[in-house]
Amino acid sequence: MAETVPLERPRLRALVVRALRLRCPRCGTGRLYARGLSMLERCPACGLRYEREQGYFVGAIYVNYAITTVAVLGGVLALDQLFGLSLTAQLAIAVPLALLLPLLVHRHARSLWLAIGYLAGSIDERAARVARRGRHLPGA
Repeated sequence: MAETVPLERPRLRALVVRALRLRCPRCGTGRLYARGLSMLERCPACGLRYEREQGYFVGAIYVNYAITTVAVLGGVLALDQLFGLSLTAQLAIAVPLALLLPLLVHRHARSLWLAIGYLAGSIDERAARVARRGRHLPGA
């Protein structure tokens, strides 16, 4: 935890880039994964706790599903338009892709979900601070 963590919320683009690079959404330097599918508990650089509560990453399943659906259906439909594939050929491409892609996208889906959660949490925390300050203003 030697680095200073910026106080301002990172921009959406920075969060997406950090998520795609599998880095901490807060500082952008700490890794999310030790190796394979083993996710670290906290950021080694800034100490951000990745899993807030049990079941926190259930939403990553939806992110994974969305990525897989768009990629598989989009890919098969594009190939069909380009080459006029038969139904058998479409299924021969789509089924293995639909089975393999979720495994390949798993880490990035969790990273994107963590970035979404950090963005939403940052906004909520800031709104709460503003509300608390509003209550403590003199004459308010």
